[in-house]
Amino acid sequence: MAESFRNFINGRWVDSQQGQTFQNQNPANLDDVIGSFPLSTEADVAAAAEAAAQAYKTWRMIPAPKRGDILRRAGDILAERKDELARAMTREMGKPVFETKGDVQEAIDTAYYSATETRRLFGYNTPSELPDKMNLSFRMPVGVCGIITAWNFPMAVPSWKIFPALACGNTVVYKPSEDAPHSGNLLAEVLAEAGLPAGVFNVVHGAAQCGAAIVEHPLIKVIGFTGSTQVGAEIASRAGAMNKKVSLEMGGKNAQIVMPDADLDLALDGVVWGAFGTTGQRCTATSRLILHEAIYDDFINRLITRAAKLRLGPGLEEGTDVGPVINQKQLRRVQEYTAIGREEGALCVLGGDRADEGQLGRGCFFHPTIFINVDRNMRIAREEIFGPVLSVLKARDLTDAIEILNDTPYGLSSSLYTSNVNDAFRAVRDIEAGITYINVPTIGAEAHMPFGGVKGTGNGHREGGWTVFDIFTEWKTVYIDYSGSLQRAQIDNY
Repeated sequence: MAESFRNFINGRWVDSQQGQTFQNQNPANLDDVIGSFPLSTEADVAAAAEAAAQAYKTWRMIPAPKRGDILRRAGDILAERKDELARAMTREMGKPVFETKGDVQEAIDTAYYSATETRRLFGYNTPSELPDKMNLSFRMPVGVCGIITAWNFPMAVPSWKIFPALACGNTVVYKPSEDAPHSGNLLAEVLAEAGLPAGVFNVVHGAAQCGAAIVEHPLIKVIGFTGSTQVGAEIASRAGAMNKKVSLEMGGKNAQIVMPDADLDLALDGVVWGAFGTTGQRCTATSRLILHEAIYDDFINRLITRAAKLRLGPGLEEGTDVGPVINQKQLRRVQEYTAIGREEGALCVLGGDRADEGQLGRGCFFHPTIFINVDRNMRIAREEIFGPVLSVLKARDLTDAIEILNDTPYGLSSSLYTSNVNDAFRAVRDIEAGITYINVPTIGAEAHMPFGGVKGTGNGHREGGWTVFDIFTEWKTVYIDYSGSLQRAQIDNY
């Protein structure tokens, strides 16, 4: 019998008030049920929001470095439990253990970074335009933060939002993806063990109804979301009407450009990892490869040979390179896009179908897939597939390649392989993306640097690094006049 899991509200594990549940399955073996989780409703979200609002009154008063001490302990616990957590994450979302260990490590890095930043929540002090007057500014916490995340990085991405939010003195209501709910409970265990007071961090499981309730609840002042552009736009619309602060990290259609002067072996390593790591299920995945026409045919042949050797299998098995797609719905989506690619006239030179041989038939596996002869106007070159599908396009020169790269509704990550420093800086200047890598794949963000995109990828905020603290704080400006007389600013004193 499958294990039953609960919500975590006000420091206690509790069932959904309506008692409904959903099952969490291992995508590598659909017969393996991790457990049942609460299908929460507005009432459960309200309970979590009220607990968080009450806890905020005392949590915000704890000195920031003391809050940092708890986050540092959370990082230590994550490090101690890394292998265990990684295997649990692989079981519920599929990517190989070497990847989920990196996922946990990202959370560890973010915990330590956020802990350090609690001593650096700097304000700005400036001279006043008037005598005997001082101008100060301070970062202030916002209140209760609603955090909604995707399943593909079930420990790293939540940590990018939750740890900085806590460092700033906010409290949190967190809804993990229904495809990776167990990781949310594991994170709650870690934070509770680290000494986080009851009510400061709450986990509420569920689907769209639960997410909508978080967006709508009046006690929740900030929404941090990672997911699809469509859902993000709906959240922004509703939150905007309620005058809530919103940070959106959404889709991508990222491209790697390869020039003839590049280290082609390195570029090959990069695109194979960028396109098929995490089974292509990253918002930063390399879903397009733009090759200079002088190397197009040769590079494609090498790419096919290399990608054909990737080992498809359960992420818990040693030697697996590519794990399953997250669920049957996403598997159908990938199948539909490969059919669309063929209908549009692209040539599928590798994969293109479900992997159902042997034990793979028990899960949601799809062969690594490569399309060539792709035109920039084709849907497979413009729309996010979120699977192990790579579209290869041809460019005349760097200017043409950058124009092709920019010709999508998204702007998250980008990559250029070249040995020409002038071309590298031209790309940095002209590519429309929040992230540009030179001689590196489109994947591989670091915890202490800003993360996010432009166009359909984001709404101007950046997670990671020092910039994430702008999401989870408000500025307070303070004027102190010690002149003993009325001094009128914003009056023509000249």
